[in-house]
Amino acid sequence: MREDRTKRWMKYVVVTLTLAIALAGSFKYVSGFASVSSNVNGRELPIYCVETDEKKVALSFDAAWGNEDTKKLLEILKKHKVHVTFFMTGGWVESYPDDVKAIKEAGHDLGNHSENHKNMSQLSEEEKTKELMTVHNKVKELTGVDMQLFRPPYGDYDDRVVLNAKENGYYAIQWDVDSLDWKDYGVDNIINTVVNHKNLGNGSIILCHNGAKYTAEALEAVITGLKEKGYEIVPISELIYKDNYHMDVTGRQIKDEK
Repeated sequence: MREDRTKRWMKYVVVTLTLAIALAGSFKYVSGFASVSSNVNGRELPIYCVETDEKKVALSFDAAWGNEDTKKLLEILKKHKVHVTFFMTGGWVESYPDDVKAIKEAGHDLGNHSENHKNMSQLSEEEKTKELMTVHNKVKELTGVDMQLFRPPYGDYDDRVVLNAKENGYYAIQWDVDSLDWKDYGVDNIINTVVNHKNLGNGSIILCHNGAKYTAEALEAVITGLKEKGYEIVPISELIYKDNYHMDVTGRQIKDEK
């Protein structure tokens, strides 16, 4: 009898400690963000899209390799008076500092795409922070901007990647519309994939790449197609909620009632 009570007591202690640790992990970062929860059914989720009644979408470009099309992309965006978000690796920032400055001066978001484009979920906590803050400091020194948006390379994340980003002052960002420009299927494919995407809707975040073969050639028609559907194109920093929000199971950011 005494042995059974001891076993039950030990089980209770283990369950209680496990719950306490889980809650500590979920709320560790909340002190830096007012009423923010990215925990859904025990999982930490990045922002894939935003719930909003406004017909707004965000275009984003991952910049990890060449810069052959950067000038053309900026010219097209300027022509259509559109501002977007560029997620840059540390190597790209170091190789093309003038492009980084041009992106900032044109009024676009500067986003963090890690220092070395590694799978973040496979790194230690120290390595995760180093991947984030090395490029953060490069951009800060170059432009004076403290970046707040982080897109994990390859879209690879787990709970600790999302929480580590928050602990370093970042919102982890994914996408719900993939242009598939990285597959080099051609201009028409990019246009059709974005403009007629099944997920496209208010609050969508669209993924493109700075160095993809046909992206620059397709961009004007993508912008036109989105505008014809009534969407205003904004940078991610203007689309997402910065506080008082929670997520649903799809990674949709939902504003909390005050």
